[in-house]
Amino acid sequence: MTESYRTSALASRHKILGSDLEDWNGMGTAWSYHSDPNDEHDAVREAAGLFDMSPLKKVWVRGPDALQVIDFTITRDMTKVSPGQSVYTSVLTETGTMADDAIVANCGNNEYLYCHGSGNSMALLEAAAAGLDVTISLDDDLHNIAVQGPKALELLTPHCATDVAALGHFEHVETEIFGKQVRLSRTGYSGERGYEVFVCASDVGDMWDQLLEAGKDMGVMPCSFTALDKVRIEAALLFYGYDMTDEHTPWEVGLGFTVNKNKGDFRGKDAALASQSAPAFIGSGISSADELDLVGGESLLLDGEVVGTVNSPCYSHRLSKTFALVHLSAAANEAGTLLTVKGEDFEAQVVIESIPFFDPSKSRTHA
Repeated sequence: MTESYRTSALASRHKILGSDLEDWNGMGTAWSYHSDPNDEHDAVREAAGLFDMSPLKKVWVRGPDALQVIDFTITRDMTKVSPGQSVYTSVLTETGTMADDAIVANCGNNEYLYCHGSGNSMALLEAAAAGLDVTISLDDDLHNIAVQGPKALELLTPHCATDVAALGHFEHVETEIFGKQVRLSRTGYSGERGYEVFVCASDVGDMWDQLLEAGKDMGVMPCSFTALDKVRIEAALLFYGYDMTDEHTPWEVGLGFTVNKNKGDFRGKDAALASQSAPAFIGSGISSADELDLVGGESLLLDGEVVGTVNSPCYSHRLSKTFALVHLSAAANEAGTLLTVKGEDFEAQVVIESIPFFDPSKSRTHA
């Protein structure tokens, strides 16, 4: 097992809930609890779930040249993102492939909060900062509780000093919750209306406890990364290292919308734009009415020929289907087409589905 070198201040609470704190991104992470992940899944879709998202790396980029560094590192045009707004973005290698993905918040006064997972963002930020007037620092004191679900607004509103309902999608604000200083962001990874509460390590335990106490009669519960995987796959939200790697272009994994072609120069721009016309495959989805034991890496075949690969599978008890995010050849990617999924010791029939599988109009996240 990989040894973690970062520690969440909520680790003791995760252990009480049954987690072994398996490593992800250098931090012991609550991949499972004693509770049933299906019950956690239900909480996110019907009430709200609390996730400790502190394993995401929170990086501050500050100084007169901060915007220049950010804008060269990401594919979005950060000059169009005002203070109080955030943006989801791709981060590219020199050859135009996916080095990472991130959410970047403009905090005003030449200060940006850059949140990312297990990709190579830190090294790329530091490379872009060479010779410029900017500081770049990882902040593991800043923790992140994600409150995700249709009752998230109801849960937070009575305890927040700011009008939570007025916060737009991908907007953020400095405020107080339960009298503690936080940055509240209307973002998440669940396919639901959700919020992320960024709070310091000394306050995060009390924040976690008070949110659970305030939500106990609403059906709010702590949720593991196993449940997170289910809800994010239903919503076709990508996980770096599984659904995209530095072998893939943004066009191949469905992130072409994050590439602002008319902005100024950014790392990998020319190579990325040149690759747009000839993706080797495209991101898609498959499903089965049977509960298939998929783990990722299985081949997808059409008329006996391999046309794709399974990346992120799950079984949704709510939709009574096995789903998977996959990479498919463009020629094979037609909704309703039957494919064979083949593992080491089994074969099964699946069907290509349009993604996202859940709430394709995104009416819930944008409510």
